[in-house]
Amino acid sequence: MEGKTISDLLINEQIRDKEVRVIGEEGEQLGIMSVKEALALAEGAGVDLIKIAPTAKPPVCKIADYGKFKYEQTRREKEAKKKQKVIDVKEIRLSPNIDTNDLNTKSNAARKFLTKGDKVKVTLRFRGREMAHMNSSKHILDDFAESLADCAVVEKAPKVEGRSMTMFLAEKR
Repeated sequence: MEGKTISDLLINEQIRDKEVRVIGEEGEQLGIMSVKEALALAEGAGVDLIKIAPTAKPPVCKIADYGKFKYEQTRREKEAKKKQKVIDVKEIRLSPNIDTNDLNTKSNAARKFLTKGDKVKVTLRFRGREMAHMNSSKHILDDFAESLADCAVVEKAPKVEGRSMTMFLAEKR
C-alpha cells in the first residue's frame, strides 16, 4: 500500500529510499545515512523527517516539524508572488486620417502606459477605401514610435494583419 501524502512531500515512513542526505533542524549537514537512522534522529527530536529534494542523488531529507515547514513554504511562495510584476499589454488604436493633435494625445497616453511598465500595442485600423492606401499609411506608426523614442523602443516592427497594421512598444531600459 502506497503511503498517503498530504502534499507533494513525503514524510517519515513514506520515505522508501535506502540512503538519504540529512539536514538538521538548524540547517546543518548531518551527512548521508540510512532512512532508519534519520527517522530515529527525527523521533528523538520529536519532529518529522521530510523529503525535500527527491530527485537529488541521494535524496535530501530535513529534520523539521512538518506543519511548521509547510507553513513557512507557503509564506515564502506568497512573498514571491507579491514581488512579481505583471506586465499588461495596453492597446492604442489609430486611423489613417488621424490629425497631429490627436496623434499627440494618443502618444501621451502611450507614454503614461509605458512609464507604468506596461507594453503598448499600437493598432492602425483600415476601413473601406482606406485599405487601398495601406502602404502609404505606415509613416503614421513610424511617427508615433519616433515621438516616443525617448522612453520607448519598438519591440515588434509594424506588420499588416488583415484590416489593421500593428506595432508593439516596450519601455526603454
